[in-house]
Amino acid sequence: MKAKNNKAGLLFQQPLKPLVNPDHSLVQLSEVVNWSRFEEKFGSLYSPDSGRPAKPIRLMVGLQYLKYTFNLSDEAIVAGWVENPYWQYFCGERYFQHEPPIDPTSMTKWRNKVKSDGLEELLEETIKAGLKLKVIKKNDFNKLVADTTVQQKNITYPTDAKLCHKLRIKLVDLAKASKLQLRQSYERVGKRAYVMQGRYRRAKQFKRAKKEVKKLRNYLRRITKEVERNIAGNEQLRIIFDTLLQAAKKLLAQTKKSKNKLYSIHEPHVCCIGKGKSHKKYEFGNKVGIVTTAKNNFIVGALGFEGNPYDGHTLRANLKQTMNLIGREKLGDVYVDGGYKKHGCEDIGNVEIVEKGWRKKKRSIKRWIKRRSRIEPTIGHLKEDNRLGRNFLKGVEGDKMNALGSAFGYNMRKLLKKFTFAYIFMLKIIEFYRNLAMKSKLKTRLA
Repeated sequence: MKAKNNKAGLLFQQPLKPLVNPDHSLVQLSEVVNWSRFEEKFGSLYSPDSGRPAKPIRLMVGLQYLKYTFNLSDEAIVAGWVENPYWQYFCGERYFQHEPPIDPTSMTKWRNKVKSDGLEELLEETIKAGLKLKVIKKNDFNKLVADTTVQQKNITYPTDAKLCHKLRIKLVDLAKASKLQLRQSYERVGKRAYVMQGRYRRAKQFKRAKKEVKKLRNYLRRITKEVERNIAGNEQLRIIFDTLLQAAKKLLAQTKKSKNKLYSIHEPHVCCIGKGKSHKKYEFGNKVGIVTTAKNNFIVGALGFEGNPYDGHTLRANLKQTMNLIGREKLGDVYVDGGYKKHGCEDIGNVEIVEKGWRKKKRSIKRWIKRRSRIEPTIGHLKEDNRLGRNFLKGVEGDKMNALGSAFGYNMRKLLKKFTFAYIFMLKIIEFYRNLAMKSKLKTRLA
């Protein structure tokens, strides 16, 4: 929905334009971004006839950009927006506002409305803005680097004791809310068993700890069977309890060697992924594929995958997304590590797997192979600075949206650096020495 141009009631408000510095990076970047494309893309999602008037699309898109650029939560970005005139100007405001523009929950609702396909538009716009500002060139798309990483979900470290204890509590609470009569809730003995297994493990008395875990599993099994007996024949209650009962059955049936285990009650799709890190043996979340330009590490593809697929099986979807974002029917060279063997993407581009023996290749190829590892610090920045390290968004769709958000947030940081004083000063120094070198070459030729 377009921003409304209401002049009535704004006579005594402070205009933003005199307040902000026109040379500020956010002010200049706001002139480069094509905001009208978002209104065309997302306008069909709004209905002008039902409900109260929607917030301007530029405001919602701008808040998403700021959230992932500055690594802030929905609550923090809305609170900071009131205090920061540059953020208000970037989001399309003409007058300084003294109240929050939206409730923080509206950001979640807007993301759920546009979904991951809508956030791809935000990533694509950062790529187009990078081309306009000459941060990247079209020739940079000829050499790409791809890699995967783990996006950790916002869950605690899963143990059988913790999951059994929490699931029993949830079933008992739901039974009380549904007015089911339980013979026993195991509240007191369940809490004691959970505390004691932790103490025994701390004291390295593992046999005793194992007995307490067995008690917790038995308490959960009894509650599950009793709930099933009470809701038998009641279809409405069966629908209410279905999710928790399915989780309880899966948890009670799984063993140490089981596949597709339950690691979280509220995020049942979470997987255990081992990436061979010495400091962190296992991570709990989902796999994310990242594609960057080999020359300047500008992100041109970010895709979240459900579960823990083999790296080679993720490459095709990752590269197809990149082709859509940069507008190409075929890619050039793509450099990947040894985890992408048997990728099956020969028809999309020339995939170079960096493995033993790469030093024997031609000098022109070796130059780009050496740059494959430059994607590793990019992934580190995504996790530390752009919210990829801990995903707070719910569900499989939330995994995809958070991966895209961290990608366009990273690109926005690179675009903002274009307007910093240090960057401009460095460019002037480079230009000065380049002109000096040209003059010296001209003098030698004349001599």
